[in-house]
Amino acid sequence: MSEPTAHAPGAVPAADDDAADARPAGDLVLDVAGLRAGYGHVPVLHGVTLSLRSGEAVGIVGHNGVGKTTLMKSLIGLVRATAGRISIDGIDVTRMKAHERSRLGVGYVPQGRHIFPHLTVEENLEVGLAAAPRGARVPDLVYELFPVLGEMRGRSGGVLSGGQQQQLAIGRALAARPRLLILDEPTEGVQPSIILQIEEALGRIRRELGVAVLLVEQYLEFAWSFATRYFVLQKGRIVDRGRTADGDAQAVSRLLGV
Repeated sequence: MSEPTAHAPGAVPAADDDAADARPAGDLVLDVAGLRAGYGHVPVLHGVTLSLRSGEAVGIVGHNGVGKTTLMKSLIGLVRATAGRISIDGIDVTRMKAHERSRLGVGYVPQGRHIFPHLTVEENLEVGLAAAPRGARVPDLVYELFPVLGEMRGRSGGVLSGGQQQQLAIGRALAARPRLLILDEPTEGVQPSIILQIEEALGRIRRELGVAVLLVEQYLEFAWSFATRYFVLQKGRIVDRGRTADGDAQAVSRLLGV
């Protein structure tokens, strides 16, 4: 495989965006242009631009503290954008609140899962229906993708293993049938056998439902095997990008210094 072209931080040519948007994928689900965001007077993101189409998987990789989680929270509406634009299915959501974006089909699995330990598995999944139409029920596909959730639906979420809780968190996000699924460190603290199950499940929702998947991941091997494209984030800027099929994971590892 050839190595990705090296770019100076913040100096990725605009032609890369044109090439990325020329791919033969589905409809444009997420379009981010020149996004800037931070906390108070502390800027974190410095002009991030990326896009994601129906059925596509994109991985955001980078060290801790480079702005990955801030990017995720900006996309779902928990961190306010100070400049730039975020569009979902052609709708400008830059100033929309998190619950409004959720109703447009944005699902989010946070780092650390954040399930409700005293609620049952089934009740945790039903929490994901908050943004769904009245009368909606958890899709059977969730239990099909993660059979353990069906087997343990009456048990408290707190008794599940870390990997089972991650499956529950993903199932909760899928309950409302999202168009865009955003995952923050989905393999953190998860054993390899369950990582494979998660990868298979995410692959199915991409292929069968056309869900666009955006994941932040330090586990480069997982991001590389699952994602169709990657972006490397450093100090709040995209410093490298490409297709995983064309690029070299070792070159990206060297860029990350791992």
